[in-house]
Amino acid sequence: MSTLDHEQVLIRTGPRSGLPVIVAVHSTTLGQAVGGCRLWRYADWRDGLADALRLSAGMTAKCAVAGLANGGGKTVVAIPEGAELDAAMRRAVLDDVADAIASLDGMYATGPDVGTTPQDMAVIGERTPHVFCRPAQHGGSGDSSPATALGTLAALRATSRRLHGTRALAGVRLSLVGLGSVGMRLAHLLADDGADLLVSDVDPAKRAKNKGLRATWVSPEQALTADVDILVPAALGGLLTEDVVPWLRCSAIAGPANNQLATAAVADLLHRRGIIWVPDYVVSAGGVINALTVELHHETPDKARERVEAIEHTVTDLLDTADHRQVTPAQAAAEQARLRLDTPRLAST
Repeated sequence: MSTLDHEQVLIRTGPRSGLPVIVAVHSTTLGQAVGGCRLWRYADWRDGLADALRLSAGMTAKCAVAGLANGGGKTVVAIPEGAELDAAMRRAVLDDVADAIASLDGMYATGPDVGTTPQDMAVIGERTPHVFCRPAQHGGSGDSSPATALGTLAALRATSRRLHGTRALAGVRLSLVGLGSVGMRLAHLLADDGADLLVSDVDPAKRAKNKGLRATWVSPEQALTADVDILVPAALGGLLTEDVVPWLRCSAIAGPANNQLATAAVADLLHRRGIIWVPDYVVSAGGVINALTVELHHETPDKARERVEAIEHTVTDLLDTADHRQVTPAQAAAEQARLRLDTPRLAST
């Protein structure tokens, strides 16, 4: 496992919690590194390290393509499988995270991710100012899920235009895999737009809680291989594997889940099958765009929404560039990110 492309990787045992706390700072070329704080269970803490390295690099690309003046980072606290965090232990973990971030002296700021909430960010914010997405009553922008869902909707409009020549989603067949905080909000937005919608989640209780949702409920396995226009991954990563690709029956894939590809080679396999894959870090940028625009760059909520909705134009331009250069959208996005990251260096030489 190489970490040579990361500026700094901090690994310490939390003095209060005894759990591994990992902060990976991938790049500060464009500005302060930002990334979510993930509390998740791992069979081995080194799996958490691998997550932190991969996700922090993805955040650098996400910020670069979105035009943000920030780099990428990630916090991961590796919880042993089977362990439960009571209130006291959770507080200990958050205090350990806050101290780790404070030790970086502004190089990196964190926000919510899998396993954490805006309220958790308020707790971290008691010990360091380098945090975002705190609740509004604590001076933050709150839950990032609405903006992430809105940005995903914008990306889906661009994808629909590529497939059907119109940004309208009425009658477009979509299969949404994962109904967490982002996925559920997105499901309601798509249903309101008249999409022909399949939805699924590993938790059957989600169906009982959302009986009014205008969608057809299927199993996650059925949703993944359904005959639809657009597959929308909105759960945890690694869903798209080399074994799964031959079974897909969609024309395009665009969703907010991070790290959708099990390996980079899957993007090429999808391309060879004629399936458009819009890079996940482009689709899911709405939450971080909103939070950073409002909290770190002190612009208005209206300006933040405008920037989130501009993801539609970003995806349109990306797909046009990929077609023109005869490369995959993944390659086009990576080249765009590299170009922006190289610009400060070129300006200083």
